[in-house]
Amino acid sequence: MQQQLDNNIVYNMSRNAPEITHPNLKHYSLNVLQDALPEIENIDVLIYCPGSINLKPIGSLSIEDFRNDFEINVIGAVKTIQKYLPSLKKGNDPSIVLFSTVAAKLGMPFHASVATAKAGVEGLVKSLGAELASVVRINAIAPTITDTSLAAGILRNDRMKENMMERHPMKNYLKPEEVASMANFLISENAKSISGQVFEMDYGIVTFKI
Repeated sequence: MQQQLDNNIVYNMSRNAPEITHPNLKHYSLNVLQDALPEIENIDVLIYCPGSINLKPIGSLSIEDFRNDFEINVIGAVKTIQKYLPSLKKGNDPSIVLFSTVAAKLGMPFHASVATAKAGVEGLVKSLGAELASVVRINAIAPTITDTSLAAGILRNDRMKENMMERHPMKNYLKPEEVASMANFLISENAKSISGQVFEMDYGIVTFKI
């Protein structure tokens, strides 16, 4: 990301400003579902990465829970892509990166709402990958639990962190830098042959049974 910031303008759109600052980083405070997206003419890359962890048993999930997760993960992505696709089509090796979750492929208790929404994201990647094949690349990253503020409740003490490591065959879970590196690769010219793919960053939890 630092290399991208050094060479290009990066536009960040979120409800809260990012912790980092840089002369080439431009922030817009907005709610993607409610607010108008800013006009931006020159775009090479679009990364849509909303965050939500809504883990409840099916009996405790309301229809509104399902609707909210679908809105932020799928409708928000669609709105953003539709807004900036004309500019992306004129970009330099343009690409889109979306975010799924390992729970879209691995059945996990209490993940019904988020897994359903993220499965929609994966379907969007496949469909748009085909539709835009000669113009814009689109891929998704499906991470396992990542050590961010969003997961602080799940990784709130050393015992819970150790238990989470043990759940993964490779005895670890993700750091934000690992996911950022994958996104950076997918938008680079080194990935110019890759589109319509979902990359599981899972420390083996989906891939292996040991």
